[in-house]
Amino acid sequence: MTNNEERQAFYNQTDATGEVYQPHKTLRNTQVASFMRCPQINDFDAADIGIIGIPYDGGLTFQTGARFGPREVRNQSCMMRAINVSTNVEPYELARVGDLGDILLKDIFTHDNAIEEIRQYYQKLAESNVMPLSVGGDHSVTYPILKGLQKRFDQPVALIHFDAHTDTWGEFSGSKFHHGAPFRLACDEGLIDPTKTLQIGIRGGQNIRDGLIYSRDKGMHVITIEDFEDMGWREVCVKIREVVGTSPVYLTFDIDGLDPAYAPGTGTPESGGITMREAQRMLRELRGMNFVGADLVEIAPQIDPTNMTALNGATLLFEMLCLLAEKVGEK
Repeated sequence: MTNNEERQAFYNQTDATGEVYQPHKTLRNTQVASFMRCPQINDFDAADIGIIGIPYDGGLTFQTGARFGPREVRNQSCMMRAINVSTNVEPYELARVGDLGDILLKDIFTHDNAIEEIRQYYQKLAESNVMPLSVGGDHSVTYPILKGLQKRFDQPVALIHFDAHTDTWGEFSGSKFHHGAPFRLACDEGLIDPTKTLQIGIRGGQNIRDGLIYSRDKGMHVITIEDFEDMGWREVCVKIREVVGTSPVYLTFDIDGLDPAYAPGTGTPESGGITMREAQRMLRELRGMNFVGADLVEIAPQIDPTNMTALNGATLLFEMLCLLAEKVGEK
């Protein structure tokens, strides 16, 4: 953990005249957009938490556009402030949080190659001490994130997965790397512990039962939206803590886990989902867990001219940042 002077120095920026300013204390409509108005950095060792954009949606099977998610979330994240009023967490007082920019993919036309490039990026990141908070992109990117981070751990990690879909399907249209398969791949390769995996908000019709059968057969805890409604968000959080315990845990939030009333800008919306307030309260209830990273995916801003989806995504990203910052602050 860095000391207070080091954190203050990290957040001091200078303009072309040499004038010193702090991004979180300037007008929110000024400067080049960055995640949460954090300093833009290009060094894994320069921050405690790195927010990373993955502008890639080559794994989508229906509506495209999630490649524009990181850019619009950056825009909308200027609305985020420095203090979480509900939890009193001040993430920038606990950690150096920087915007590491976007992963620059060399081959976006060959899906397998793009997935491998993302894996290589996170493998290099795993050699540092930075905690990753990523913004997709479609959900296929979570698999190479977990694969790249594997060298940090001597065991499969637990997984908290908010989504309308289990994303445990098999091969589709000749590829096993699509956005409906990341957690089947991660489970098959021992990256996640299925008995410590929770999939929350699952709903919608299916053409085949394969994904649900796979999740349940492997021992994943599938909490359908009906289960969620019957249990209530508080009991769901009790279940999460009971299943995960103190294990290292990765958090992934597909924006289509929210009801389309709160997130219309996504490729595969499913009616009858989680409300924004429920999502916020659940994330806050996960404080103190042993997080090793997190991501937010599947925001397609051009489908939503109101920008509500990206704003709600940025809001959830701030809640996730607070969770990671508290974890970093423990060190």
